[in-house]
Amino acid sequence: MANSSDNENNSAQETEIKAESPDRSLPKVQSGTELKALPEEQLPAENIRRTLIDCLSKTGGHLGPNLGVVELTIALHRVFDTPTDKFLFDVSHQGYVHKMLTGRWDAIHTIRQYEGLNGFLLRTESEHDAYGAGHAGTALSAALGMAAARDLNGDDNHVIAVAGDAAFTCGVSYEALNNIAETTKKLIVVLNDNEWSIDRNVGAIAKIFNALQTSPTYSHLHDKAAEFVEKIAGATARRLAGKVEESAKNLLLPSVIFEEFGLRYYGPIDGHDVNLLVQTFEHLKNEDVPVILHIITEKGRGYEPALVNPKKFHGLGPYASETGETPASSSPTYSQIFGESLTEFAGKDEKITAITAAMPGGTGLTAFQEGVPDRYFDVGIAEEHAAVFACGLATQGLKPFLAIYSTFFQRAYDMAVHDAGIQNLPLRLCMDRAGLSGDDGPTHHGLFDIGYMRHVPNWVFMQAKDEAEFVDMLWTMAQYESGPIAIRYPRGAGTGAKPKKQPEILEIGKAEVVQDGTDVALFGLGNMFELAEEAKDKLEALGFSVALINPRWIKPMDTDCLELYAGKAQVICTLEDHVLANGFGCGVMEHLYSNGIHTPVERIAWPNEFIEHGSVPILRNKHGITSDAVVEKVLNHLKKPTKQKAGAR
Repeated sequence: MANSSDNENNSAQETEIKAESPDRSLPKVQSGTELKALPEEQLPAENIRRTLIDCLSKTGGHLGPNLGVVELTIALHRVFDTPTDKFLFDVSHQGYVHKMLTGRWDAIHTIRQYEGLNGFLLRTESEHDAYGAGHAGTALSAALGMAAARDLNGDDNHVIAVAGDAAFTCGVSYEALNNIAETTKKLIVVLNDNEWSIDRNVGAIAKIFNALQTSPTYSHLHDKAAEFVEKIAGATARRLAGKVEESAKNLLLPSVIFEEFGLRYYGPIDGHDVNLLVQTFEHLKNEDVPVILHIITEKGRGYEPALVNPKKFHGLGPYASETGETPASSSPTYSQIFGESLTEFAGKDEKITAITAAMPGGTGLTAFQEGVPDRYFDVGIAEEHAAVFACGLATQGLKPFLAIYSTFFQRAYDMAVHDAGIQNLPLRLCMDRAGLSGDDGPTHHGLFDIGYMRHVPNWVFMQAKDEAEFVDMLWTMAQYESGPIAIRYPRGAGTGAKPKKQPEILEIGKAEVVQDGTDVALFGLGNMFELAEEAKDKLEALGFSVALINPRWIKPMDTDCLELYAGKAQVICTLEDHVLANGFGCGVMEHLYSNGIHTPVERIAWPNEFIEHGSVPILRNKHGITSDAVVEKVLNHLKKPTKQKAGAR
């Protein structure tokens, strides 16, 4: 499992991709009923894999995780009946196969495309999607809630939670485990163990799972247990398998985690053996205690490029289906620039450290991991721990850079207040994927961070207009010791601006006035500065005098600059890659109102709703995040142009 897709190739197409499923002569099913009716030799595993490889080569998506759960998903639908029985997939990026088997096979070519299938499970998309998710660690808690509700309602359906091994580095998973045995006697947890989230899993839990997989003794014993489950039905199988498994656990692991939590443990078994999985599930659904089935799967199974490079094929953009090759990027992404710059800074400053929550590739920290391994920390999917850990480093004079996607830092909000803010610790927070995350959809859009950060005392918060300024800001962060400081930056590449050979230390709270003007003042924050430039050109073509400002600082805001242009211009317009509520524009309006300044303010930002998935250009056009929208809004406040362009009437 992983927190997120690692797709750096943000789709720019403005029309829906059309891709046909391959070889329609191969078996295809649209429901669990159809699947149950097929003989074993006609199960559609091959066609599912071929369809996924072909369709995702055109749309991009989470290929590796879904290739790894083909047999598991088939087995679940052979044994259980959705939507009565509930399947919960942790993160749910591995839910494509489930979608195909629940009436959405013919739409799989629209995955992650505008108005197509969502890349994660979505309750509003299908009654078979019992629970929506895009972040790690939710499956066990939600499944337990459903099981408890079932018990209270007197129903008898099954609830099955599927969680990858990486989800068990997530604290909320253990909070759920702590309550399962006390809450219900009927719950099935499937531990899908493939050693990977987006990157290879780290930490003690990963080592325990790896020990179970690689021990020759344990392998022999779990094979024997599997034989018992296959050959013998009923309670005898459970007792015999349990005895064999218990002897293995006593031999290798004196205190097995799951048994201590009160779950009866089975496995590990082969997660690609459909017949074994079916027979095991048939047995487990009759258990009178909550159970956990540990299966071993292979991420990317059936597709050689994904097996060779599981990190790349966790989530990616379009690729050549025959070779797995992806188009070369013309410009480095903000994530790559971050990792390379921080590695360079660390060579000059031995106090610089880097922390990631299981996302070295996605956050660009692979370069730091390789270049400065002794000061690199991957804490697993544990954002809260990552933030407090970084605060601990800061108390001892180190310079921790914490790289977390904007949407995932929501989980560590308390740490921003309680640990970094109140204690005024120099934590350096780097919020990747701030703003719209395109085809990943609402669980991954970073549209709320300004709102949840700008009011917390002691924090400094900024966003760069391009890559060159971004490096200057990172360098400024490295030198800043007065308290916590954060930077937000978008997914993908920027304008292509080349960083200086020697980065500049920027003055905290000082905006950049790019152009003076007297009719309109455009404040384009971060990656919205380009849009402000476009609007400036259009307004100037109409004869208006336009001031163009790069705010840089969300907090502290350059209020002197703001008041200057509130006094000079007829209207102010703010542009930001964030929701309207409590964003940068709100901060502008608050300051002006509090100081009795009544210059009108127009705001260009995302509406206060969860934005759907789709390419960024399509969604910007739909929701009015355009230069034309800027012009239309400010014209309502403008008198005649200061001076007409030559030849204008």
